[in-house]
Amino acid sequence: MVSLEDSHSHNSVSNSAHFGQTRPYYYTPPPSSIKINRSMGRSMRTIRSTIFRTDCSGSEHSGAISENMTDSVIDIRLGELAKKPPVNSKGSSSDEDYLQLSQAFSDFSACSSDISGELQRLASVPVSDLVLTQNPNSKSEPEPEPCLGFLEREKFSTEIIESISPEDLQPTVKLCVDSLHSSSVAVKRSAAAKLRLLAKNRADNRALIGESGAIPGLIPLLRCTDPWTQEHAVTALLNLSLHEPNKVLITSSGAIKSLIYVLKTGTDTSKQNAACGLLSLALIDENKLSIGACGAIPPLVCLLINGTNRGKKDALTTLYKLCSVKLNKERAISAGAVKPLVGLVGEQGNGLAEKAMVVLSLLTGIDSGKEAIVEEGGIAALVEAIEDSSDKGREFAVLTLLQLCMDSVRNRGLLVREGGIPPLVALSQNGTAKAKHKAETLLGYLREPRQEASSSTP
Repeated sequence: MVSLEDSHSHNSVSNSAHFGQTRPYYYTPPPSSIKINRSMGRSMRTIRSTIFRTDCSGSEHSGAISENMTDSVIDIRLGELAKKPPVNSKGSSSDEDYLQLSQAFSDFSACSSDISGELQRLASVPVSDLVLTQNPNSKSEPEPEPCLGFLEREKFSTEIIESISPEDLQPTVKLCVDSLHSSSVAVKRSAAAKLRLLAKNRADNRALIGESGAIPGLIPLLRCTDPWTQEHAVTALLNLSLHEPNKVLITSSGAIKSLIYVLKTGTDTSKQNAACGLLSLALIDENKLSIGACGAIPPLVCLLINGTNRGKKDALTTLYKLCSVKLNKERAISAGAVKPLVGLVGEQGNGLAEKAMVVLSLLTGIDSGKEAIVEEGGIAALVEAIEDSSDKGREFAVLTLLQLCMDSVRNRGLLVREGGIPPLVALSQNGTAKAKHKAETLLGYLREPRQEASSSTP
């Protein structure tokens, strides 16, 4: 999400930097056949040294790591993930292991809705930007901004909004909802921005706005060519989706495909909030397959590759939730998700490595996932993570290696050739209780007599 205090409060140059670029054509990366350039038995340490960021302190809340923290939404209601472990498929780990994986996201993320600071940014938007006629060359009077009074730019006040009852807000909400259907883009933009603000913190406001018919009016704005309008609309829907009954309204109104459109074409902030909106909808189990079938996974992989630090986290969290379904695992692998996930395992200190390992662990639930992880150099990356990661990272690394190797003699041989035994022995002695148990189990598999790789199960 975006901090509403940037762009317009400075000058037209900053505006053009944020929105002046032509919207990129959507590109879906094919499954990569390019492998990490590494010889067998070679540690990834020298490879990772070229991408390791020494300026990261390792604290999730440090200045370096919270890049763009004010420019996006914190992961939506991730505490729920820990309560809903995905269904195991053949070869996957136990419910306890998946609870541990789910907890990774709530451990490394906070739960909130829109944190964009839109009060300051909207208050600083010039009248010429907020109140434009649909035809800029028209000499007619500009349409007035809807919902003046306490929502007027010069009078924005969170305290006032928090103190007003939903009953007293009802006329204001109705005016905003009606303004969503205006012929003026500026009026629709302003109405969407104010609904976004009203839905930010209060559950009763989200219920009121949803019941007032705002959702069908916001959804068409997701395809608006004006990036500010699109951003306000997607963020308003994100905030509204935190109210459970609104999830059904958003889905039944056909928002999924439009959210995916934003994920493909929007600004960085809009893409991040679209990803989180899809995550919020995916908390309803029956929506997971629909979201995957509508084509959400390839643009999520694009965000994982090309997004900001915050965008990558949002993409990882949404992929995690969607990939609890087998068919979405297959879609993620076909979309080329494994290569960037393996690459992120090497980026220690920014909170991405642990999340990437959690998603990789989910993908080991199907054979094609295991094959893709091995093909992209995942075993060497995970061995290196055992040596250099945090305690949580080591737990996820050894769990993923165990899932890769428990049914595959070939993968056990690759693990030995990558120098995996010494760090596993050290982990079995010095790791956390969970890590010790997984390391000892994996070492037990490695002690079994090995057959020829050619006769082993891949």
